[in-house]
Amino acid sequence: MSPPSALAVSDIRMSYGDVRAVDGVSFEVFQGEFFGILGPNGAGKTTALEIAEGLRKPDAGSVSLFGESPWPRNISLLPRMGVQLQASAFFEKLTAREQLETFGALYGVTSARAGEMLELVGLTDKAGTPEAKLSGGQRQRLSIACALVHDPDIVFLDEPTAALDPQARRNLWDVLREIQARGKTIVYTTHYLDEAEILCDRVAIMDEGRILAMDTPARLVRDLDAATHVILENGALPHEQARALPGAEDVVDNGVSLTISTHTPAPLLSALAERGTLDGLQVRTATLEDVFLELTGREYRA
Repeated sequence: MSPPSALAVSDIRMSYGDVRAVDGVSFEVFQGEFFGILGPNGAGKTTALEIAEGLRKPDAGSVSLFGESPWPRNISLLPRMGVQLQASAFFEKLTAREQLETFGALYGVTSARAGEMLELVGLTDKAGTPEAKLSGGQRQRLSIACALVHDPDIVFLDEPTAALDPQARRNLWDVLREIQARGKTIVYTTHYLDEAEILCDRVAIMDEGRILAMDTPARLVRDLDAATHVILENGALPHEQARALPGAEDVVDNGVSLTISTHTPAPLLSALAERGTLDGLQVRTATLEDVFLELTGREYRA
């Protein structure tokens, strides 16, 4: 039995002139779920999220948030929603703590809550630092803290890890896991496929305003039925012998390494073990990125 629905989006459509930003998108997010909307730049992710949040009125379709429509602006839903936009805006000259206290005051939250949020996002030692002097990763964490300060039931995050360095991204992953562990529903957009595969319970892959696929990351990868790539160090095995291995379907020698593609890796790896060629061997299975590229194509997007 599925948990109760937090968000239900039905056949929403939105156009800007001749451009169909969102073209018949439908999905449902369950309470306590971490749901990701993935897609290349211009896929319609942000527009779909803004419609779900009640920030935009769709040309057609409907949105139900905890059983109510967020548009026209539904005041009763605001305390239950936390929103972190792609471009965050803070009050000028306020410290990290003062930012949180000000956002919290808008919802009648006591100042003690600011300290809890600073601890959650790892900014306790930056409480007295002006927002303008925080690093990019710290500002992103502060932005998420502001979206959570009133203890909402659902949190919308639009590319929260964009432009962060690898360490800051990983730190933010821990924050997002902690938010979900507290029972919150998370809906977020990203084009980082590795983090979506790790964090999300389910994902929807969008392109050109439509959802192309939607499921758990593991099931989407399994349904792709992609080959496994076994990569050997250069000179570990002659090309002709590699092609003769059981299960070998394709062999590519780029002068640096030898890559053998197969849908039956077990006999192939067993044969390589018998030849003593496992040193330095790498096995690459399909990932969510492979699914993404299969569905959206590999051409450059401006």
